[in-house]
Amino acid sequence: MNGKNLLQIAQGDKDWIVGIRRELHQYPELKYQEVKTSQLVRKTLRDLSIEPSPPMAVTGLVATIGNGNGPCIGLRADMDALPIQEETGLDFQSKTPGIMHACGHDCHTAMLLGAAKILKSMESQIQGTIKLIFQPAEEGGAGGSRMVQEGALENPKVDRVFGIHVWPDLPTGKIGGKSGPFLAAVSSIRLVVRGGKGGHAAFPHKTHDPILAMSHIVCALQSIVSRECNPLNASVVSITAIHGGDAFNVISDEVVAKGTIRSMTTQGLAELRTSIQRIAMNVAMGFQCTAELQTIDGDPDYPATVNEKTSWEAASMAATELVSSSNVCELEPVLGGEDFAFYLEKTKGCFVALGTKNESQGAVHFVHTSKFKVDEDALPIGTALHVAFALRSLDELR
Repeated sequence: MNGKNLLQIAQGDKDWIVGIRRELHQYPELKYQEVKTSQLVRKTLRDLSIEPSPPMAVTGLVATIGNGNGPCIGLRADMDALPIQEETGLDFQSKTPGIMHACGHDCHTAMLLGAAKILKSMESQIQGTIKLIFQPAEEGGAGGSRMVQEGALENPKVDRVFGIHVWPDLPTGKIGGKSGPFLAAVSSIRLVVRGGKGGHAAFPHKTHDPILAMSHIVCALQSIVSRECNPLNASVVSITAIHGGDAFNVISDEVVAKGTIRSMTTQGLAELRTSIQRIAMNVAMGFQCTAELQTIDGDPDYPATVNEKTSWEAASMAATELVSSSNVCELEPVLGGEDFAFYLEKTKGCFVALGTKNESQGAVHFVHTSKFKVDEDALPIGTALHVAFALRSLDELR
């Protein structure tokens, strides 16, 4: 089946796909709390005569389509939302205060269910296995890592894996990506500076001031990217929150800073952490304080998302058949992170961007913001792309 026919079938299912997306959008759930979302996915799969696996990674699940006689292709969607109060004004706006699908995971889940519907209808023609992976906790919970650890890529072993992310910088109808590093390795950091000798602000000479030490540390950390990192390897060190003390006349014992570090290589991320630890400890010591670098919530670092060459070529050819070569874009790498990287550490695959920008609909705001919207006309394109990638990859690997 050629790409145009696949897209036509997906567009015929648009109302069904959009209906699922809007249901998910109204009832968003945070990482590892995607109970209703998982139940909806299970029910939808069973309605399609696809039997899902028992729960994985708390609320995740896997299902398979095909005869098992050949390669196995994984298609992945994430399901969690963000702690953001929605301000889009949509008729189907979030009904859960303070929680919103502000990164499009409702779209990702709906598109993969749309792909499941199409693939199930042609199951007799599928020589091999297509594994549907519905994953929790992409937003800081490393759900992809847990899915991998619990066997999402095994039995049968996935030979190539594919994922899509809605992309508000690309107009609807365009698909983008690249071979090689695409998204950054990411870590959250928590830096604790302790003076161990707080006191009255009128007697600073009787204290060891962690606020003063932290101020100098934050400034010193800005030298890492400009003086320690290779200028050709993009990196970020951002301190985004600082808290220390509550009274105007008390020098506190402790100050806590939070932030994020990012690099286009996984090794580069480790080097950033080493530099931060060294600078923080030594600057703090100069002010008779101590510094400790921690990871927020104990989450593991996210590795860089590196698209394997032949997988990207398969995705770009599938995309070309769907939307024409003029609408397939080679994108620059970005310093956003994605736990799809955990799958790519274990098998070949690629991650692509699906354009959802539409100024006439107000779909112009970026992800992780309260006014983020998507153009739902893009959802059938994403559904068809899942299917096209899976079928092309089965043919290539057989």
